[in-house]
Amino acid sequence: MSTAVNSSTTSVASLPTAIKKADFDSKFSNEVDLKPGSRRFFDKSPEGLQARKTYLTVFLGGTFMVVLMIFTILPIYWGSLWKIPTQNLDGWVVDFDGGFIGQSVSQALGSNQGSQSRVTWTVIPATNFPGGPQQLLEAVRNEHIWTAVAINQGSSSRLTAALAAPNASYNGAEVITAYGVEARNENAYRSLIRPSLQGTLDTLSRTMAQRIAQTNANSTALASVLAASPQTIVLPVYYTIQNLIPFDQAVATASTFVGMLYQVIMGFFVVMIAQNAREASGYQNTLSTKNLIILRLSSSTFAYFMISLFYSLMNLAFQLDVTRKYGRGGFMVFWMVNYIGMLAVALALESLITLLTVRGIPFFMLLWIIANLSVSIFPLEVMPSIFRYGYAAPFYNLSRALRTIVFGTKSHMGQSVGILLAWVVISCITLPLIQWFVRRNETRTPIVNEEMGGLESQQFLFHTITFRLKTIVRRRPTEFGDVSRPIDFAHCHANESSFLQLAYYTSHKPSGNRSDNEKRPSKSTSLLDASYRSKTAQKGRGEGLT
Repeated sequence: MSTAVNSSTTSVASLPTAIKKADFDSKFSNEVDLKPGSRRFFDKSPEGLQARKTYLTVFLGGTFMVVLMIFTILPIYWGSLWKIPTQNLDGWVVDFDGGFIGQSVSQALGSNQGSQSRVTWTVIPATNFPGGPQQLLEAVRNEHIWTAVAINQGSSSRLTAALAAPNASYNGAEVITAYGVEARNENAYRSLIRPSLQGTLDTLSRTMAQRIAQTNANSTALASVLAASPQTIVLPVYYTIQNLIPFDQAVATASTFVGMLYQVIMGFFVVMIAQNAREASGYQNTLSTKNLIILRLSSSTFAYFMISLFYSLMNLAFQLDVTRKYGRGGFMVFWMVNYIGMLAVALALESLITLLTVRGIPFFMLLWIIANLSVSIFPLEVMPSIFRYGYAAPFYNLSRALRTIVFGTKSHMGQSVGILLAWVVISCITLPLIQWFVRRNETRTPIVNEEMGGLESQQFLFHTITFRLKTIVRRRPTEFGDVSRPIDFAHCHANESSFLQLAYYTSHKPSGNRSDNEKRPSKSTSLLDASYRSKTAQKGRGEGLT
């Protein structure tokens, strides 16, 4: 065979990986031994210095990014919990009694006295609820308000009668009824609503007891009342808290909160598995842009469909009741909501991995998780206004939909699923655009491997081409054909086309007596093949080594 020499004057500097003769000769003038133990960390050779510099650059740069992440991403979560609540939840007070007890309680709560209360009370006329306390109860259940206090009808008259004629069955807890829904947000109910109700109503109860005791101190019936029904004097006004929809399935925490985090992590695994599968099969470089986009979307949707199924079945294995709202069809609804939720959070990773690469996607994934979890702990009403983006966040809407299925809370299914589907559509639009943009840039600079990075791909090419060229020099024509003269390294290094031609030839030499394993194309062969073919196609010349 003869060597075809291209006289092109194209500068080697135009190569994206900066393959220059000076760098080539200085770094790889001697054959590098890459066996374990062949190099020490503090090796002072040029290769050792370069390796140490590369290691420290990558390691310290990555550590700095983690530190930067601590002060830029993690504060989102800390900030969502800091000084909770920044503003109170809303509550209603309704006087169905109309007597002195109703007026006293309404006035006390309506004045919003007490700095410890996390609820701002508003007095609502009883005429707004012609159905009585039952209609008020339904308003709380349907999430028109976070909590409500009802002064029950006839409370004043019953107390007056019990003070005049002892009544052993008198129960002061029947005077006030407070309503709340724990399943709507268990954190808000346990740390904000219930403590506020208990603190405010306990204070009110003591105040009313003192007032009634002072008023009836000179009553002729006082002795008989204390003897027959002392609770009438000691605790004349008290309350009952009704938890309309309790958070009574502890295992539901796994699906309505922590499980959403696991869905992102499982989606990340699928993204990485798909990325490795495309690289191993060569589809990442050999498929057309259209077919590659179709492959990525179809693979992801199928994988999440199956994963969400087994994820939902795993919840059933731990006896999570999903039949309270939709009966026997609850499982199908539960599965489909999890499927759409997984698509919403994981397709965003699939879309951006092309742009951010394998090295950058973990940082985005952490931001994605923190930004979503931060708005899923407490009601957005008590958080700083900057977190109002949560109304459109996938986790917030996924959690609301799952709570409806598991506990039977007010259904916002249409709105929540609609927002999740909007995220899916956004990812289905951005993925093709990003893939087209990156593929166009790869076509212009084929040697640059986005997954390896500039420095890594440069070293990879240097090592590969160096070893192949020196193999030719050592073995000469007996194994590689009729090479009538020594290889002119200086000419090949100085000329971009000749350099790639020779590298291409070494990666495609006749098989001869090679074994089957040697005949298989290597990763370096594929990269050199892409580089050579792209150069020859762009310049319209360069026939290779024949």
